[in-house]
Amino acid sequence: MTRLEGARGRYVAELDEAWSYVMPSGGVLMTVAMRAITHELGDANLRPLSATALFCSPVPAGPLEVRVEVLRLGRAAVQLRAALASTSTPGPGLEVTATYVRSRDGADVLGLSVPSTSLPEDCPDAGNAPRIAAGHPARPFFDNYDMRLASGAPLWERAGWPRGEARSAFWYRYRTSQLTEDGSLDPLALPPIADTMPDALANALGPDARFYAPSLDLTVHFLEATRSEWLLVDKSCERAHGGYATASANLWDDRGRLVARTTQTMMLRAPESMNLVASRP
Repeated sequence: MTRLEGARGRYVAELDEAWSYVMPSGGVLMTVAMRAITHELGDANLRPLSATALFCSPVPAGPLEVRVEVLRLGRAAVQLRAALASTSTPGPGLEVTATYVRSRDGADVLGLSVPSTSLPEDCPDAGNAPRIAAGHPARPFFDNYDMRLASGAPLWERAGWPRGEARSAFWYRYRTSQLTEDGSLDPLALPPIADTMPDALANALGPDARFYAPSLDLTVHFLEATRSEWLLVDKSCERAHGGYATASANLWDDRGRLVARTTQTMMLRAPESMNLVASRP
């Protein structure tokens, strides 16, 4: 991430194919935009509290430009907007609105129960290896993680598993450490693994269903810091209807902390649309 000299709020970055599924993950692009926001703030005492990305057009790997605008600068909270676009392909790309805050004293309540799952080391591999063995193409995005299936069906298998609830859970750990200097996990490591909710719908539709679910938007609430590297993404699809789907996920660490909560809306498409990289959502 480089700030353009003499251009307030403008940044450039380069994103390679390592973060692509079909195209670069929307969650990864959201993180790139939020890194520009963090640079623009330049205040280590401000942390992300919530952010929403609107995905307007596909963004290919390659050179990117981010424009950051401060909407409100308060003593406790700052609200900003970042627009990210490819510099090699026309289109608006995506826009992120985010709230960054200073820590304050207040109530400490957890209104959810930790899901009952096995620890990562006791769960089956869910990365590229079993997917390739089942005849699926390798997706570079998965190579960035150690992945384990915590609950739900092995979705990469083409047969042999029954339809279940519209829910699934996977453990994720970055293969390149995302811990910061103080030993805590970088909160901007969360959007990429949050942007994985179509799994929940696939678990309900069964092994014969084939669909592509590009994100229309993604919201992340950053709830608590963690020093753990393994994160459980517990995903649910609350509704799929009329060609669209709404899903949510809770992100837990392996010590039972609720690190983040996310929501997402998706457009449901036939698999052949995955090749139409220039199409709009």
